[in-house]
Amino acid sequence: MTIQKTIAKQRRRRVYRVRNQVRIAGRPRLSVFRSGRHMYAQIIDDNAGRTLVSASSAEKDFSSPKTSTCEAASLVGKLLGERAVKAGISKVAFDRGPYRYHGRVAALADGARASGLEF
Repeated sequence: MTIQKTIAKQRRRRVYRVRNQVRIAGRPRLSVFRSGRHMYAQIIDDNAGRTLVSASSAEKDFSSPKTSTCEAASLVGKLLGERAVKAGISKVAFDRGPYRYHGRVAALADGARASGLEF
């Protein structure tokens, strides 16, 4: 097996492990995706299979003057939290996916907590 296949297999295993723990909570899931340039977050209702609220740093109305990636992630978290509170969502389960709770992922979580989400 090649290195790439091994790494992909380990990543899928981490994702499944985290998602299975999160789904036990019975709350909507705050899912995070981190690309090289942008941060994406969405709150998903797994029972209905649809996205309730989303936010990302790639949106047109996301205006961020040349900030660091952690600051942009924090702003995305605040924006997502504000939209969630407006939609009547107050408690979610945090799904970090295959990413460690560190850096941009932690900044997004802190921003969401600052705007009123509980997890």
